[in-house]
Amino acid sequence: MAVIAAKRPDVSIACACRAFEVSETCYRYSPLLRHENEEIADLLIGLTAAKKTWGFGLCFLYLRNVKGYGWNHKRVYRIYCELELNLRIKPRKRLKRDKPDALVVPTKPNLVWSMDFMADQLADGRSFRLLNVLDDFNREGLGIEVDFSLPTERVIRSLNQIIEWRGKPETIRVDNGPEYISGKLLGWAEKHSITILYIQPGQPQQNAYIERYNRTVRHEWLDQYIIETIEEAQAFATDWLWTYNNERPNMGIGGITPAQKLKMAA
Repeated sequence: MAVIAAKRPDVSIACACRAFEVSETCYRYSPLLRHENEEIADLLIGLTAAKKTWGFGLCFLYLRNVKGYGWNHKRVYRIYCELELNLRIKPRKRLKRDKPDALVVPTKPNLVWSMDFMADQLADGRSFRLLNVLDDFNREGLGIEVDFSLPTERVIRSLNQIIEWRGKPETIRVDNGPEYISGKLLGWAEKHSITILYIQPGQPQQNAYIERYNRTVRHEWLDQYIIETIEEAQAFATDWLWTYNNERPNMGIGGITPAQKLKMAA
């Protein structure tokens, strides 16, 4: 009430405070957190505009673990809700099933890689494929190869390119696709002393790390754009892969980025 009274031209702040028994110090108090709250709001607005598929969890982990801000999650979430940035997620009816055994997490990089294919279409209807390679230790995307056809020879070439800068793995986990059961791939693996580990047919949960990664690929960039050419798809893949490894917090490794976990293991 003192604030309303003080707005009258014939009433001073001191008079209004005395009338309503409010100290002038209390009246003139400005919350010290207001500036920080504005900074948090600006960061959240910019982050959700740039990363349209990220919800509050990823946004908060990015601000805390990647950017180094120490704000409390309740405070950030309150501002997130006040800005109405909540992502609307339509719940889906799910069938109850037995929980599969958890995959063993490798203790260091290059122990186990996972590899899998994805498929999509260009704007003109032509189908193309993606070859995804993942290090199970820190969930780091090691490469995304995009083309209309990815035969065994192309798979081997992609693996050789990754090994040149990353080193070779002890094991590569794959499904039972024709490219993976090829004698050429098995010969290559034997030559490099690499074990090809096949999952059981019809049991994709045995390759859960790459399956979860595939879902992220599709959700965060593959389904976000109308892609005109193979070159454009490869460019999207390369740009997104850097963001995934260096900026996107990963819930599966404790809310840090794959690059951060790799650095911690060095």
